[in-house]
Amino acid sequence: MTLRALIFDVDGTLAETEEAHRRAFNDTFRDAGLDWHWTVQDYTRLLRVTGGKERMRAFRDGIGRGPDDAQIAALHLRKTERYMQLIAQGGLHLRPGVAELIAWGRKEGLRLAIATTTSLPNVQALALACWGRDAAEIFDVIAAGDEVAAKKPAPDVFELALRRLALPVKDCLAFEDSRNGLRAAKAAGLRTIVTPSLYTAHEDFDLADEIRPDLGGFVADLVHV
Repeated sequence: MTLRALIFDVDGTLAETEEAHRRAFNDTFRDAGLDWHWTVQDYTRLLRVTGGKERMRAFRDGIGRGPDDAQIAALHLRKTERYMQLIAQGGLHLRPGVAELIAWGRKEGLRLAIATTTSLPNVQALALACWGRDAAEIFDVIAAGDEVAAKKPAPDVFELALRRLALPVKDCLAFEDSRNGLRAAKAAGLRTIVTPSLYTAHEDFDLADEIRPDLGGFVADLVHV
């Protein structure tokens, strides 16, 4: 196969970030005097909804009370700030094989891209925490959820990444950890490798081209194809 670009999801794919996101949401709710607290079970269920603001609206609508949409947008900004603080404190690590694959891709002249529903500041925070470098120094293209009309499982963010890469879809390979992400990548026509994360291990990945526990050894497998 011709391979010219690697396209990565962020949360759960590059690193196990979801617990930090959950804590940032709960800290933000507490600081705002809001009587919301998301348990692991709550957050697992809410992750079926892509996008932080969208999850907050879904939770509000589910319980029938809470902030209006404008207040949710403001809370989400504060949550993003809190998430960045938590990530900057350390303890976040790339999942197995991710650093090796990205380094190999760069060495081989592949284009590297992000297609995520998370925000650009969150991508930057992860890059600084895990690589000590700006995200733009690592990835040639970054397509984020707030830049598109519809979030995953819609294909919009992958299609945006593909337009910015200016490469045929057949020459690109996507990496995801969730069913919504997989559905989005496949709807964009991408071959997709799934590495289920702590919060998505229970999901159905029947559409995946390959399912792996993580990306450890993936470069060796590619080289020997």
